[in-house]
Amino acid sequence: MRNYYRRWRRIALILLVSAVAGPPALIAYVAASTSPHRYTDPAEVPAEPVALVFGAGVRRDGTPSPMLADRVQTAVQLYQMGRVRKILMTGDNSQVEYNEVAAMQQYAEDRGVPAGDITLDYAGFSTYESCYRARVIFGVEQAVLITQQFHLPRAVYTCRHLGIDAVGLGTPDWEAYSSKVVSFYTMREFLATLKALWQVHITRPLPTFLGPYEGIT
Repeated sequence: MRNYYRRWRRIALILLVSAVAGPPALIAYVAASTSPHRYTDPAEVPAEPVALVFGAGVRRDGTPSPMLADRVQTAVQLYQMGRVRKILMTGDNSQVEYNEVAAMQQYAEDRGVPAGDITLDYAGFSTYESCYRARVIFGVEQAVLITQQFHLPRAVYTCRHLGIDAVGLGTPDWEAYSSKVVSFYTMREFLATLKALWQVHITRPLPTFLGPYEGIT
């Protein structure tokens, strides 16, 4: 009987250690596997057909949040450098009074990007859905993803496992925002990355909305 309980205590200890050590190892795997595909210098980003810009909230007056403005400004910079030919802006427009992509479009147009080179995805409610819809609805096969550095590994990993040959350009985070703000998003990213692994490898859920094909030309 003593050996029986000893055996189960050992099994319980192994399971506990796995539960504690497993998630950090998975996070490290996502970071390491996407490292060759992530950049911080726009000049080093390879030319791609499309820049995919993820939503990041708008203010009450409908203008982009600081993080979103940084993302769109970086896309504008890549466009002006000739690194991308089109910009796909993906975000949340689930309510009439809340429209991330319209704010992103206006910001880019005010800085010289023609409306004809901007495509809007109004149903990019999450990173997973944005990547899924970019490939299936908008026909994106190659892209540079633009988001803050803390979010970039998950974004690149998700898009690459959903069929997009993606690289990523990280906008500033720790050097641009308070440590309190970035710490919060970094901790949230930990859980979001585990969810992304579950989605791309296990469940493969459909997005909230699909719809007809709208290829970017």
